[in-house]
Amino acid sequence: MSSILTNNSAMVALQTLKTINNDLSKTTSMISTGKEVASAKDNASVWAISKVMESDVKGFKGISDSLSLGESTVAVARQASETVTDLLTDIKGKIVAAQEENVDRTKIQTDIDALTSQIKSVVGAAQFNGLNMLSGSDDMSILSSLDRSSDGSVKASSITVARQDMGTSAGVYGSGASLAGNITAGAAGIDSTGAANDLELTLAGVAADNLTMNVNGTTFTQAFTTDAATTVGLMATQINEAGLTGVTANDAGGGVLELANTNSFDALNVSFDSGATNTVAVTNNGNSDDDAVAATGPGTATLVARAEEVELATTANVKDGDSYRISVNGNDYNYVAGSGETMEDVARGLKTAIDGGEETGVTTRVVQDETTDAWKVLVDYDGTDATAGATMTLTDAGQEGGTASGGLFGLDNIDVTSNSGADAALGNIETMIATAIDSAAAFGSAQGRIETQSDFIGKLTDALKSGIGSMVDADMEEASARLQALQVQQQLGVQSLSIANQAPQSILSLFR
Repeated sequence: MSSILTNNSAMVALQTLKTINNDLSKTTSMISTGKEVASAKDNASVWAISKVMESDVKGFKGISDSLSLGESTVAVARQASETVTDLLTDIKGKIVAAQEENVDRTKIQTDIDALTSQIKSVVGAAQFNGLNMLSGSDDMSILSSLDRSSDGSVKASSITVARQDMGTSAGVYGSGASLAGNITAGAAGIDSTGAANDLELTLAGVAADNLTMNVNGTTFTQAFTTDAATTVGLMATQINEAGLTGVTANDAGGGVLELANTNSFDALNVSFDSGATNTVAVTNNGNSDDDAVAATGPGTATLVARAEEVELATTANVKDGDSYRISVNGNDYNYVAGSGETMEDVARGLKTAIDGGEETGVTTRVVQDETTDAWKVLVDYDGTDATAGATMTLTDAGQEGGTASGGLFGLDNIDVTSNSGADAALGNIETMIATAIDSAAAFGSAQGRIETQSDFIGKLTDALKSGIGSMVDADMEEASARLQALQVQQQLGVQSLSIANQAPQSILSLFR
């Protein structure tokens, strides 16, 4: 049956043409935009995933900029630290030259002052975009990553670069909680009077065996004579004639032999053998480290050094701002610890502070106890300061809450114009060189890590972009072939619709 009201063929041809046109429109859009999924209506789930990943790519581009800025800042600090190391090495050369007495120490000091000024200039200029990693104690955080978890939450990760203070300031002594329990002056076994430390050996017995003594590696043998007193007198003469550095022997009478040690920091070992029938009683004078009374036969004792020790606790943690003080003859010498420092740093800082003072006849040394591992500052006084007198007064203190001393604290106080100043400077410059080397090494390590992370972020960004493209980008070869096919289909669809629309015209012939 034919109808002039309803043309089924035309409707079918029209629907087919609409479908073709719709597919052609999508293909044309894919070709023009390059995307298969250009909006949420194309594929909601894929579009949503791609947008999340695109936001991460944007974030990683910002992180890349942050890493570049951080790397440049650290590179400046590293280069400055290496330069400071070289300048400190030059200063060490000057200090070594000043150890000789027949040189012009005034001119050497002038060179040291010039190098010190140059170090300050380098430290002051070592900034990038206003940030100086060689000044202060606050660490720098560099945004390094965005970590997305499975639940969709995002957390920022950072690379922390510790500042390495290369300043020369003395810091500000704290006013917080007491740290007096972490520092102890005048520990047992050390004489603080400035005089020699004495070791008394009292010989008693009968004329039978020889008295043998060994003082710091030198052996003396004395035959037992008429009595102990005579034997001791002859032994004292032997020891004095040997000319041991800093050691003198005295016959105190009654069979008492006194050994005195005027060496500043070197304790001496003493051993003795009084034979099978004699006894030797041993006492250290001037300190509380008394040896037990020896029985007959061999025994040992220690002739302690002429110095007083300040011992730092082995169990205490050192925090930024912890302040420690040694007072010598009423003058305070402070060191305020910085971030990440140890008791060794505190000990060396206190030594540097005392060395930079005006204490006549006072010398220092830092040692670590072989038994307890405690760090100690040894302070010796030779009694030559007429103002202070023959003895040295030594006290200690400690408090929290200070402002840290500079990493090159004491550099301003290096003075090689005197023998004692040149000697002290040689030890202190080693500490400063070690500080500068550690600083450069720390910055070098941080710069290497930042470079690695920056390289990784670049590769990660490329991988994310590739992943996004595989989800939403159009296959242009396929789209091109499909476009041509749809264009042919569109032409055929138009012709089909035209033929279908002409079908009712045939009905008119029935009415002719």
